[in-house]
Amino acid sequence: MNDREPPGTLAPHIPADLYHHAQTTGQPIVIVTTTPPTGRPARTYLIPIVITGACALGLLGTIAAVLALIEYAAHTAAAIAGAAGPLGIGGLTLKLARPKGK
Repeated sequence: MNDREPPGTLAPHIPADLYHHAQTTGQPIVIVTTTPPTGRPARTYLIPIVITGACALGLLGTIAAVLALIEYAAHTAAAIAGAAGPLGIGGLTLKLARPKGK
């Protein structure tokens, strides 16, 4: 005995009593088949793309903040060096900034 179904798409099952009733009364038999959606839903692709985009924007924001801090530190160091004038330690004199009058 072969209990396996044949390959391919099979017609949907219609109960015998419903078929005989439709034949005797002349009512049409309407068969509605639904096919499962093919492929993956958009959510499976959209969530990783959104997470990647958020990480990229966060990284760009972090880099911008670091660069702003470095620029602020450089301006602060230049202002302090300009205001301090020459610095002397043990007989060595070091100018931290160039004079503006030259």
